Amino acid sequence: MGGPSAEREVSLSSGRECAEALRGEGFEVVELDAGPDLPARLAEIVPDVAFNALHGRWGEDGCVQGLLEWVRLPYTHSGVLASALAMDKERSKAAYRSAGLPVVDSRLACADEVRARHVMEPPYVVKPNNEGSSVGVYLVHEAANGPPKLSADMPDVVMVEQFAPGRELTTTVMGNRALSVTDIYADGWYDYDAKYKPGGSRHVVPANIPAEVFEACLDYALRAHRVLGCRGISRTDFRWDEGRGLDGLVLLETNTQPGMTPTSLAPEQAAAAGYDFGAFCRWIVEDASCNR
Repeated sequence: MGGPSAEREVSLSSGRECAEALRGEGFEVVELDAGPDLPARLAEIVPDVAFNALHGRWGEDGCVQGLLEWVRLPYTHSGVLASALAMDKERSKAAYRSAGLPVVDSRLACADEVRARHVMEPPYVVKPNNEGSSVGVYLVHEAANGPPKLSADMPDVVMVEQFAPGRELTTTVMGNRALSVTDIYADGWYDYDAKYKPGGSRHVVPANIPAEVFEACLDYALRAHRVLGCRGISRTDFRWDEGRGLDGLVLLETNTQPGMTPTSLAPEQAAAAGYDFGAFCRWIVEDASCNR
């Protein structure tokens, strides 16, 4: 857990919650803040399984998965290829398109070009191509006077994506089963604060939406999980423009390392499916393997 990414604090929270839950399930758990000494620490601990509660770069993009494959240590969640593919938003969208899944138009652009002019007709969204948790996301409104003032710490190449209006929906896949659909209510943009600060958003599960849209979310999330090659759990996020019916549903991205506190979106859906948080964490551990 932890690690050096922009999502370090979220990962520490996930790790602490999962460790406590797994101890309650009878496991012996060592909490390990992942740093440059990670290989040496794993060699000292000699665990049976690595529960990967890392988020963001290095923990979610195939890097730590490659290390765990190298030392033949069974680990949770997706493997090297699926993790790398899902973390690269533009390449994952290409995979979605190959599977016939609906996405909005997007392109990669130099950050300096995005700062200098509109590279897409507003409204559009600018975000890093390989971060999660709405880190570094800019919404450029239709009435914007000029291009976004991206911060200096944005990567040199960013994704510029057509804005998808509507409601925020999400579906968790657990193994070969799509669990449910959550409707996410936030005041304004569903950004980092809305996701992680107390009271930042409200979740309704199961979502009160038309049956055909609900079933489509389940179907699309499972298809996304499979086309990316995910293992264990994943969570796929959607936007739904309810005025357009089923045609208004688009995929945004798939998260191979969704937040893992008891009130996070994936555990909430697992609870609705009959798995309390401890049982959900146990299932994830028992699903762990190499060759993922």
